[in-house]
Amino acid sequence: MAYPGSSVYQKYTDHELFDLLQSGDEVAYSIIYNRYIFTLLNHAYNKTRNREEARDIVQEVFTRLWAMRQQIRITTNLAGFLYTSVHHITLDQFAHSKVKDKYFTSILSFAAEAHEATDHRTRENQLAVIIEKEIAGLPNKMREIFELSRKHHLSHKEIADRLNLAEQTVSKQVSNALKILRIKLGIIAYLYFIICHK
Repeated sequence: MAYPGSSVYQKYTDHELFDLLQSGDEVAYSIIYNRYIFTLLNHAYNKTRNREEARDIVQEVFTRLWAMRQQIRITTNLAGFLYTSVHHITLDQFAHSKVKDKYFTSILSFAAEAHEATDHRTRENQLAVIIEKEIAGLPNKMREIFELSRKHHLSHKEIADRLNLAEQTVSKQVSNALKILRIKLGIIAYLYFIICHK
């Protein structure tokens, strides 16, 4: 996405951009994203040999970078921090995927035993917790727009009027949120989410 005056930001060093990012500067965030997205994707792919997993990992890196921008302390440089983040999240994703696969396998097995209603409600509640956690991990503005759309059932025009945004911006943010959730939740949890939030 191009921002007015963003060409000036292109000349900034990583250190200068990170200082601006910590103050909530979205243009600085966009420049950092564009500066490192392809090299990080390549780095993540070399670790996973899976393009979808690599995209998922890098998306998580940038999501955390924005969400935790005020808490992050970089002791080396921004590039080193981002590459280290890819490494750590790759390990986290690997451990999490094994737990999640086991969990969703148990859900599928349970689906064949519909008479166990109490256990079913328990599993639904657990799945709802996972979904809410992933929604909470979305970038702040994206999460706000997404929750107004899916939880408060406002139209894109109503959201745009309330937040003083273009309706197209709202639509794009909702679409991006759904893409992120589809990747992070997996097909079973994602379908459950769509069914429950029509």
